Amino acid sequence: MPMLDVEGSSLFYQVKGEGTPIVFIHPPLLTSTNFVYQVEQLSKKYKVITFDIRGHGRSVYSKQAITYPLIVDDIVNLLDFLAIEKAFISGYSTGGSILLEFLLSYPSRALGGIVISGMSEVKDFYLKQRISLAVKLANKKAISVLTLAISWGNSKTRHLFSKLYKDASYGDVRNIQQYFRYSLHYNCTNRLQDIDSPVLLVFGTKDKAFYQYAHILNEKLPHSVLAFLENEEHQIPTKSAVKLNEKIDEFIQNHYEK
Repeated sequence: MPMLDVEGSSLFYQVKGEGTPIVFIHPPLLTSTNFVYQVEQLSKKYKVITFDIRGHGRSVYSKQAITYPLIVDDIVNLLDFLAIEKAFISGYSTGGSILLEFLLSYPSRALGGIVISGMSEVKDFYLKQRISLAVKLANKKAISVLTLAISWGNSKTRHLFSKLYKDASYGDVRNIQQYFRYSLHYNCTNRLQDIDSPVLLVFGTKDKAFYQYAHILNEKLPHSVLAFLENEEHQIPTKSAVKLNEKIDEFIQNHYEK
């Protein structure tokens, strides 16, 4: 099992394929397994890199509290370890916020960004309540219920549900709770104009609660392309993998010069 030692923890990671590198970032509680269809399909053409954030899945518990800057530094360490100078960075849901933090902190290490159902801040009451509930449920007594609900919501088949649930169950409630809690307060909206990298924004037309986040990003990012996937909801990596992978492939072909 490939592991990378980072200060105070160890990261589980996987690399598949050759070519232009793409790193995927998962949201709280879930793991790199959430990108199974991206690994399967995109690795035929690209070098696909996935990892479990500290205290999630098969990565070791972190004594340092989970913050976006910490995760960004871990990604940079992983790229250094793999001898990759630049990569496309992709984040799903709150992973999209980490992607934006990466582009702000290490612009020279990114070929571009891919935000999937993501946001630069949590500003609406409904999403704040959902994340606040997740923070409360991220404890030893209720974590199994939260894991079941989130895994089921991101599953397209029973087999995928079993895999998502099993891998998510390995996580440490302390780090999972820290990740949820940090997402409540993160806000980089006022810094989006400083991002010079090309960014692909992918959202589902049925994910109406995230329309405002899609338009905020598209309006404030200087070099963004907004794509709405028809009849798709929030869980795009698993439930709309073919459409997403096509958009990613098209974006990379249009913005990467060898």
